[in-house]
Amino acid sequence: MNERVDKYLFAMRIYKTRSIAADACKKGRVTMNGTELKPSRTFQIGDKFSVRKGPITYSYEILRLSENRLGAKLVPDYLRDITPKSQLELLELARLAGQSGRDKGTGRPTKKDRREIEQFLSSDYDEELDDLDDLDN
Repeated sequence: MNERVDKYLFAMRIYKTRSIAADACKKGRVTMNGTELKPSRTFQIGDKFSVRKGPITYSYEILRLSENRLGAKLVPDYLRDITPKSQLELLELARLAGQSGRDKGTGRPTKKDRREIEQFLSSDYDEELDDLDDLDN
């Protein structure tokens, strides 16, 4: 029994839609033994393939084939995740890097903040000029 690559990636919940799975294949993100797979190529039981998503490359082994989209709890019966630990560490590093940004509210000023800053600076500047005028007299 054979199953199309794009159909299988969709059925195993690797991609949200079949068209997104087909696009990923066309862009070279799905490989088997270093060869990019076309969406129409077929998988067989025992095949191992890789999917590049974001910073890491996930690796999978096919245990069973299914044309229909499965529930998330059934996927491990059909597909085994054999992603190396080094790739999973990259995912953790990317997650931590995203958190290292600034705290909420410490970024760019909002429009309201900008107006308050401008009002504060303009009123201080005007007062300083008035003080200088008083000194000249």
